[in-house]
Amino acid sequence: MKTLRIAALLTCFASAAWADDDIPALWKSKCESCHGADGKAQTKQGKKHKIEDMTTTDWQTNWTDDKMKKIIREGSKDKKEMKAFPKEKVSDEQLEGLIKHIRSFKS
Repeated sequence: MKTLRIAALLTCFASAAWADDDIPALWKSKCESCHGADGKAQTKQGKKHKIEDMTTTDWQTNWTDDKMKKIIREGSKDKKEMKAFPKEKVSDEQLEGLIKHIRSFKS
């Protein structure tokens, strides 16, 4: 029984580490084409859709973690290009990692 608990615990830690390590790849595949590698949205799609620069103090202040989570999970009603990423597409751990990644853009 003790071995089973240890194996379960290691699986949890391995899953969490995988999610954290995968955040740059997740950002690149799901977000970068519009928001850019640096969050400044200076991409063809970012400019076309007038996406805000995530690196500014105003953006970082106005966009709370909860607000970001909501738009990532539900998508945007105003900007249809921002699609929803439900738990089946982006796990809770990955979502937390994306928020940390976005916070790292702060100037």
